[in-house]
Amino acid sequence: MTTASLFANFPLEGLSPELLRAARWIEAHPREVALHSMRECARRAGLAPATLSRLAQALGFQGFEAIKHLCQESFSAQAGYAGRAEVLQASARQTPDWLAQLNETQHANTASVGGLNQAAQLEAAADAMLKARRVYFLGLRASHGLALHLHYTYGLLASNGVLVQGLGGTLSDQVGEMGPGDLLVATSYASYTRQTVEAVAQARAQDVDVLALTDSALSPIARSAAHTLLFRTDSPSYFHSMVGALSLTEALAAAVAVRGGRKVLAHLQTRQDRLDSEGAYWDERSDKTSTGRSLHSHSSSRK
Repeated sequence: MTTASLFANFPLEGLSPELLRAARWIEAHPREVALHSMRECARRAGLAPATLSRLAQALGFQGFEAIKHLCQESFSAQAGYAGRAEVLQASARQTPDWLAQLNETQHANTASVGGLNQAAQLEAAADAMLKARRVYFLGLRASHGLALHLHYTYGLLASNGVLVQGLGGTLSDQVGEMGPGDLLVATSYASYTRQTVEAVAQARAQDVDVLALTDSALSPIARSAAHTLLFRTDSPSYFHSMVGALSLTEALAAAVAVRGGRKVLAHLQTRQDRLDSEGAYWDERSDKTSTGRSLHSHSSSRK
C-alpha cells in the first residue's frame, strides 16, 4: 500500500485543518517519512510531533510507525536496491535493534514455509520428481544458489537430476533438450528474472511439466505450473531474504527422502560409500596419519 492509496480511501474532509495539513505533507514527502524520525518529520513539516501521532490514530493506526512503515515500503519499491539500503541505514540510525528486527523477519520467512505449503503439496511435488525421466533445476541470479543446493541434495537421493546453468548463452539450448516426461524445477521471485520466465514458457511449449518454487501463486512461472510451492522473501534489508526459499528447498528434499522408499536409501548409501572411499570429508584420525607420513617422508628425503 502506498501513501496515496492510504489516504485515497479515507474521508479526509473529516479531518481537522491541522491533521489534513499533516496528511498532505506525508503524501507529498514519503521519502522523508521513510528515512526520518517522527520528530524530524514534524520539524520539516512545521507541525508538532503530537499532530502526526493524532493523524495516525485518526487513520486507524496504533501509532506513527505504521505510517512510516508504509512509506518505507513505497519508497523502497520505487527506488530499488539503493532505496532499500537507504531505508536500512536510516532505520539503523534510529533503532539500535535493527539486527533483531532482521532476524525476526527471517524467522517469520522460515516459519511461513509450513503455513504456505501443505505436506500433501510437498509430497506430490516429490512424487513428480521421482517419477520424471529427468529433473532439471533452474535458478538464475540470486536463485542460482537455491537451484544448486537443491540439485546437490536431490542428487544424493536420485540419479535423474540435471542442473541448468546456461553457460555461454546456452540456456535456450539446454531447455530445448527437455521433453515430455521431464520436469523443470524453476525458482524465481519478484522481480522475476526474465530468462527464467522465458525458459519456463519454452519448457511448457515442449510439454514439459513445471514445478515452480516462487513467492506468489500469481508469479509468471507459477501460472502454467503443474506444481507450485511458495516462500516469503520479506526483509528490512536492501535485498530480499533467501532463508524462506532455502527452507523450502530443504523441505522438498526431505519430502523426496520420505517418498522415495528403499530406492532412495540405496542410492544415498551408494553415494555415501563413494564419498567415504574418496576421503571427501575431513577425518581427524586419517588426516593425522596422512600428515605424519608426509612429514616422515619429507624428513627422510633430507637425509
